[in-house]
Amino acid sequence: MDMKKRVSLELRHRSPSEVQELVLDNCRSSEGKIEGITEEFSNLELLSLINVGLTSVADIPKLDKLKKLELSDNRISGGLEVLAERLVNLTHLNLSGNKFKDISTLEPLKKLPQLKSLDLFNCEVTNLADYRESIFKLLPQLTYLDGYDIDDCEASDSDGEGDGVDDEDEEEGESEDFEEEEEEDEEDVVVEEDDEDDDSGDDEDSSPAKGEKRKRDPEDEDDDDE
Repeated sequence: MDMKKRVSLELRHRSPSEVQELVLDNCRSSEGKIEGITEEFSNLELLSLINVGLTSVADIPKLDKLKKLELSDNRISGGLEVLAERLVNLTHLNLSGNKFKDISTLEPLKKLPQLKSLDLFNCEVTNLADYRESIFKLLPQLTYLDGYDIDDCEASDSDGEGDGVDDEDEEEGESEDFEEEEEEDEEDVVVEEDDEDDDSGDDEDSSPAKGEKRKRDPEDEDDDDE
């Protein structure tokens, strides 16, 4: 499926301004250019164009709210100036599997002050001597390069946006603990009820021991008087 058609399908039931995430992976781009995406996607925060045959990002529109851009496995070798001009709030950029050979081709990214994570895995530039040191020096705003920080500590699942367990996971854990406590309480109640049933059964079945005189009821005394 080509990129334009895929974008049209994404917009069947909503307007461009309602779209926050747009995934066009494995589509076909015409002449290696970005198609179908306009400035009308004003609230777009994530754009994924993995393996679509791009050779240029020159046609990417101005998207002020875009934070994550996935461009891995394409054939891009330069022209990143446009990203610095049109994606001013970009924080995560994945260029892995592209054709970048020189550190200088990445220099335009200096103008992206919010950029925290850059991925160049499987690009020729990673084979240069002192590659990591050079990139961190060129782009001091970076926290992670190829998934690791300057001290070779691996990025968290949320790419450095938060450490530890996510809030959702914590809530799930708390709900599971709560359910377990409820189940334990129910079991205790059942046990107590069983004990009460056993005791009541003993009372009903109890009869005077041998040699013991049964107490007379007032009704029996009335019967005798009659």
